[in-house]
Amino acid sequence: MPAGRSTGRPRPGGRAHRRAAERRRRLRRTLLLGSAAVLAAVSATAYAMAPDEEVAAVADSRPADPAGEQAEQQTPPSAPGAPAKTPRPSAKHSVPPSPSPSASASASAPPSAPATGVFAGSALTGQPQGKGPVRRWRVEVEDGSGVDPDAAARQVEAILGDPRGWTRDAAYGFQLAGAGQPVDFTVKIATPTTTDRLCEVVTPELKGETNCRAGHTVVVNLKRWQEGSPQFNGPVQEYRALIVNHEVGHELGHEHETCPAPGKPAPAMMQQIKGLLGCTANAWPFDGNGTYLSGPRVP
Repeated sequence: MPAGRSTGRPRPGGRAHRRAAERRRRLRRTLLLGSAAVLAAVSATAYAMAPDEEVAAVADSRPADPAGEQAEQQTPPSAPGAPAKTPRPSAKHSVPPSPSPSASASASAPPSAPATGVFAGSALTGQPQGKGPVRRWRVEVEDGSGVDPDAAARQVEAILGDPRGWTRDAAYGFQLAGAGQPVDFTVKIATPTTTDRLCEVVTPELKGETNCRAGHTVVVNLKRWQEGSPQFNGPVQEYRALIVNHEVGHELGHEHETCPAPGKPAPAMMQQIKGLLGCTANAWPFDGNGTYLSGPRVP
């Protein structure tokens, strides 16, 4: 090799050799740190996503209850100090709206409760109401309806004894009969399916919707007892009064009446569930002054 010419390779132990080795060490360290950062980011992302995915899987796989309502979703507990999570709604189920307090009074089961055809009677006994001959009665509720028979009996008793009710007429009197005592009529609160059977409902638009009197049995549709009627402008407790007054009116011998004139109170013996025809919703046979709220008799 001619003197004064270099091969381009740093001599072992020389300054250039040491600089090249240092650059290689820095490059390896940079690559290792970069790989670790990427791995940590991927792991953190997977950890953050895992809890939500697990909640969604639990919600999607949980079956609905027999009444068709979704069971309440559950979320895993959060670590102390961590922000609360809002569970994501399941794609398969929707959370039903909560019933209004008036609709759920004295009833915890939905109107779609399964029909059992088995009834439980109230055990309470009441005092005579009204001035006329006493008609003894009892409340019975269908098993699984969620309605307490004693609570329902007290509600019906209050309706029958109201000064706007049938006892305003001196010809009528009522008394809640105790268990095992003879009765003149029974008030049954039944599921829509059982109501249709007891009332022999055949009209398609009335199936599952109406109440009736069958023989000496006043049949109250559980759906109407809980929800009232879309035609009735008032609280559900007031509509319960209309059901009782209308069907007991049939037991007393009253026939259907219709709206006397637009703006007038609808008679209690009017089938208000079919529409008001210009009248205003009304649950009582008499007004506060003792006047019978009548209308033309339906042929």
